[in-house]
Amino acid sequence: MKTDRRRFFQIAGAAGAGLMTSGLSSCKQQTSSVQDTSNLADIKEAVMTAHPQKFNMSGYAAPKIDVVRIGFIGLGNRGPGAVERMSNIEGVEIKALCDKDMERIARGQKILAKHGLPAAKEYGGTEDAWKEMCESPDIDLVYICTPWSLHTPMAVYAMECGKHAASEVPAALTVDESWQLVEASEKNKKHCMMLENCCYDFFELLTLNMARQGFFGEVLHAEGAYIHDLLNPNFEKGQYSDMWRLKESQKRNGNLYPTHGLGPVCQILNINRGDKMDYLTSMSTKDFQMGPMAAKLAESDPFYEEFISDKYRGNMNTSLVRTNKGKTIMIQHDVTTPRPYSRIHLVSGTEGVAQKYPLPGRIAKGHSWFDQDEMEVLEEQYTPKIVKLVGEMAKKVGGHGGMDFLMDWRLIDCLRNGIELDQDVYDAALWSVIGPLSEWSVANRSNSIDVPDFTNGSWETNKPVDITLSKGATTTVRETVKAESQLNI
Repeated sequence: MKTDRRRFFQIAGAAGAGLMTSGLSSCKQQTSSVQDTSNLADIKEAVMTAHPQKFNMSGYAAPKIDVVRIGFIGLGNRGPGAVERMSNIEGVEIKALCDKDMERIARGQKILAKHGLPAAKEYGGTEDAWKEMCESPDIDLVYICTPWSLHTPMAVYAMECGKHAASEVPAALTVDESWQLVEASEKNKKHCMMLENCCYDFFELLTLNMARQGFFGEVLHAEGAYIHDLLNPNFEKGQYSDMWRLKESQKRNGNLYPTHGLGPVCQILNINRGDKMDYLTSMSTKDFQMGPMAAKLAESDPFYEEFISDKYRGNMNTSLVRTNKGKTIMIQHDVTTPRPYSRIHLVSGTEGVAQKYPLPGRIAKGHSWFDQDEMEVLEEQYTPKIVKLVGEMAKKVGGHGGMDFLMDWRLIDCLRNGIELDQDVYDAALWSVIGPLSEWSVANRSNSIDVPDFTNGSWETNKPVDITLSKGATTTVRETVKAESQLNI
């Protein structure tokens, strides 16, 4: 039975309790039809709760912003790289830097000075300084690079304050938080983009373009993953403040980081734009490494005693999704075993297949992969124009081989030209919600669970964001590359 509940939602949820208690005079708390889903027992009920759509954000083009004024929250791990990349893009003003650690803000200011840019206003020294930054009338876009538990409360607050929001992955940790993002975006008509950089890696863009042009025939199955040996870094003191990333693995068992492998294949399968996820099932191994490592470290260092546990997530999680049109997606997560890095990125259709890992990416239309000469012909024919236009500069600026810069450049170009984003709030909510849904399935002997339709039925008429090129773009890379055309992916 579906229910429709109206209640005041707690913007921060359990993880952000206490952070949203002030600064609400200019950004009022709003009612919402979501409930707390921090308990696994609540997830299935949350999935079945109705959420009438206020406004369809798919295909929405916000008013043009000639100069995009950005405020950054979080300058520890990912934040400085984002400041560096945005410093290379014309049409951007970095107006604010926010972190509770003032030394990190100082390092951010040095990045701006290196590029000859004016110093940004500083918001720091306290846990809730970011709220004041969100309330500033001098900011158009809030760029969030904080620990996972703060992504949703900060993005929601930014949108309630009339700002577009861009959040590192995952954008939400619970079903409840995913709906908070959707409702805040629809109500305020503000973009909420999850910064899924892997959608902008060059081979992923190549296969997206090939799929759009029918090269693979009907794509019927896809695979993605985040397989990355982070066992030692996750136990390293100071790698992540308060050891928050290890604590996530200590208390949650499922696919905690699904979006890197999932985002690109969802775009290829037109999820939320012609098809939707129907249901999911998930299975994890037991933990063979994290608990034993904590116990071993604690033998010589009492700091690690609190991390001794038999409740760590399994080393490998495999989740399977079936779509409304009868297609399937496999997503895997393993951040502990000594395997080479892989996002898999497999695209399988009725007429062809592509797979990126192991490197280099390969494509086939039969029993054998195309050779190097044939691949060069395919790349020349199908490399999208966004890569031809900005790809070389993206490689120079950096960020995971250039995909981070390409993502930021594209976001700014869309905002400046008033065109729809490649990733909207429904993508952010859906790709993130695989985390809690997989937790429920793992806890229930891999039973299947329905996947919420965050588009509220509009997936049937929403149009895919295509790869085309038309005149009119204004965004340039500082003193190096000039964009002469508007790009719609």
